[in-house]
This record gives sequence, C-alpha cells and structure tokens, in this order.
Amino acid sequence: MRPPLQVALLGGSFNPPHVGHLLAAHYVRATQGVDEVWFMPTFVHPFRKSTAPFEDRARMCERMCQDAAGWLKTSRVESEVGKDGRTVDTLEFLQARYPEHRFALIIGSDIIRDLPNWKDFDRIQRMARVVVLNRAGYPADGTVGPPLAVVSSTDIRERLARGELPSDLVPRVVLDYAREHHLYGL
Repeated sequence: MRPPLQVALLGGSFNPPHVGHLLAAHYVRATQGVDEVWFMPTFVHPFRKSTAPFEDRARMCERMCQDAAGWLKTSRVESEVGKDGRTVDTLEFLQARYPEHRFALIIGSDIIRDLPNWKDFDRIQRMARVVVLNRAGYPADGTVGPPLAVVSSTDIRERLARGELPSDLVPRVVLDYAREHHLYGL
C-alpha cells in the first residue's frame, strides 16, 4: 500500500503571483516533508478584496509552476467549493475529494493577526498541519525558516501603476501573461 501523498496548500489572492510565493513553496517542499505544494488562488476573497479575474490569477500561477518538475501545482478548487472562500470549507472539500492525501496549510506570520477572523480555525488545525512561515517584518513565535523576501502583491500593483516593471519580484512568465491580457495596467 502506498503512503498518503503529503500536500502543502498555499492559498492567497495571487494578485499577481510573485517570487515570494515561489520561495515559500520551495522552502516548504525542501524542509517540511511534503511531496507537492499546491497554489490555491482565492475564488471569492473572504475579506472581499478586489482582484483580477480568478481565471487570470489561476493561469499566472500555472505558468509559475511549469519549471518545478511536477511537484508544484495550481489547484482551482476554490472555484468548485461554491461557498464564500473560507479555508475550512476548502479543506473539507479537499478531504472529501482526496481522502488518500494528507494536507498541510502554509500561512505567513503576517496572517497570524487575522486568525481570529477566520472561520473555525480550531477545525482547520485538526484537518491540516499548519505551517507558519517567517515573513520578514512579522516576527512571531512558532514560525519556521528564515524571514522570507519582502515582497507583496500590493506593492507590485502599486509599482505597476507608477509605470515601473517589477521584474525582480515577478517571474517573467507572469509578467508576460499580465501584459498579454492587459492586467495591472500592462
């Protein structure tokens, strides 16, 4: 009998996806005993943040995954769950669909302050191992790894609005896609 597939889930708006997401995925795969990392773009952001269309964000994530030899994937599960974008609902859906998988949930230390607003975080912790990555500027107890790169989608969108091309923060394949589809003012 084959051991369960260990999958780490990295959810977010990915608006746009950037090198910080890639660094987090590579770090978790290298150190946390997982077989795969799945980018999980939000379909409906639970806190109602405005984003580029889901399909575009998912395709940009897919392009970032192309160089990872199959272990880095993009899941469109949040478009299938049919609820309001809550992590607990997505985990329930994934556990029902993939009962043979074991899930870990990757969050950054910058998210810790928002956890009281999450629906049923105690249930989330029972369904998945929560891996809290050390995000630069957000020190917290219980984090793993060195501080991750200081990069955010908000900063990237602001740079693009000023006419700056953040090619040091966004993979070329993502910038190419954004340009082809006229996203973020490109």
